[in-house]
Amino acid sequence: MRDRLNRVIYVGKARDLKKRLGNYFQPSRARRVDTKTRALIESIWDFDLHLTRNEPEALLLEGKLIKEFRPRYNISFRDDKRFLLVRLQMADAFPKFSLTRLKKDDGARYYGPFAHSGALRTTLNWLNKHFGLRVCRPTNPGEDDYRHCSNDIIKNCAAPCIGRISAEDYKRRVDEACEFLSGKNKDLVDALEEEMKKAAARMDFERAAELRDMIEDLRKTLKPARRFERGARARVVSTIDPMADVKELQEILHLERPPLVMECFDIANIGQTHCVASMVRFRNGVPDNSNYRRYRIRAVTGQNDFVSMAEVVRRRYSRILLEGRERMGEDAADVTQENVIDAMRRLESDENEEPTEDVYDEVEMEDGSVTANRPAPPQSRHEERRGTVISRPFVRLPDLIIVDGGKGQLGVAVEELQRLGLGGLPIIGLAKEREEVFRPGESEPILIPHERGALRLLQRIRDEAHRWANGYHQLLLRRRVEESLLDDCPGISETRKTALLKTFGSMARLRKATAEQISAIPGIGKGLAEELVRFLESCR
Repeated sequence: MRDRLNRVIYVGKARDLKKRLGNYFQPSRARRVDTKTRALIESIWDFDLHLTRNEPEALLLEGKLIKEFRPRYNISFRDDKRFLLVRLQMADAFPKFSLTRLKKDDGARYYGPFAHSGALRTTLNWLNKHFGLRVCRPTNPGEDDYRHCSNDIIKNCAAPCIGRISAEDYKRRVDEACEFLSGKNKDLVDALEEEMKKAAARMDFERAAELRDMIEDLRKTLKPARRFERGARARVVSTIDPMADVKELQEILHLERPPLVMECFDIANIGQTHCVASMVRFRNGVPDNSNYRRYRIRAVTGQNDFVSMAEVVRRRYSRILLEGRERMGEDAADVTQENVIDAMRRLESDENEEPTEDVYDEVEMEDGSVTANRPAPPQSRHEERRGTVISRPFVRLPDLIIVDGGKGQLGVAVEELQRLGLGGLPIIGLAKEREEVFRPGESEPILIPHERGALRLLQRIRDEAHRWANGYHQLLLRRRVEESLLDDCPGISETRKTALLKTFGSMARLRKATAEQISAIPGIGKGLAEELVRFLESCR
């Protein structure tokens, strides 16, 4: 369910969609619901539908979408807990099944995820008993471990640790269990059904009920379901067609070329501290995470979105132009006689935007931006770093620039682009209030209908820029909270700060201390102690 701003506010699943939605929109029921549900009903503006093949698959997709969008009216699945996986490390001497929630690149086999954790645990217990697989903790159990284990005595383990069966026979049993867990061998379930019927015929109803429940759990576990992964590379059943949205946006904005590469800027500040900005890039209608950037604003200390927007646009594209001139080399002089945009476009066909080596860092770029999950920028075109020679990737100019804001933010961004000789780059402003699209030189905004994919594409990139900026702002605030007030006091080094806090125990006690008491600490003279007392009094 989406609100009028196209934000996902609730994700749910149902076998009978008509019946499920009828519970929300029947007037008699709507009057009896709680305040939260009534607020949800009043906020619903549109729906997205995703068809799945069965209930476990619907549950996996529901959990994935809730973790991705974090709708405000959902309660379940909002934490970061993942669905269970079954792990099997075949490199071990005697492999065993184990449960995990995180898939690692460790060479092990992984099965799942599984929607029903209880059914999965029952299935694994039955598999271990049926095939005699070990469940003990040691990676390579031996005679000493066998003395403390009773699974062989109660016939739940084949005891390969003491050679009761050979390692080859044990791994053969493991392979058979894997076939069953993969859904390739249904004969065992059929055999359990026959045993259940025989138990019922001899009126052993307790055993029959136990087998019935076990069969139900086995079927829940073995029911085929597609995997829905989180992250930018995840392939999720969706009604969104990114390239169709890109083409539609080109038509609405009357662009000469499709906006295959779009960059969106957003400013985040709270109070007078840590004004930051973000730039996110979409390629072919989907996030290009490796080319996200975030900036600390330098030109202003308070709240001034216009100055901040001008600074971040200037820093972003002046750096791209500088790199372009470096690559042109001797031909850079011709840029003064050629349109800057045309000169940069010529480089696009000759340069590769992908890095040649995967050397990842989080570093501050030459323009002051902070980048993560991409190669750190070398100081020259080729640089030897940690024993690996990497090439600086070419960053092309975007096909469309988007600024989060109205005419004011758009105006200052256009001025900066014109100063850089990039006045011909397509740029728009997206205002949150009514989702109005502003273009340079036009007083009236464009109102794109909410059901159009072009607007949803703009909203996706704007929301991503907002999320990226807020995340950076919150990170800086957390770091600031962790800093001590003593860090701002002149003359107080890290060693002196540690000594002060160790002696007095807290800032409250330090504030009550006199200059004589402070100067008694080794390394702090009387003058510095008096200055520290004055500093703490001024910070009250």
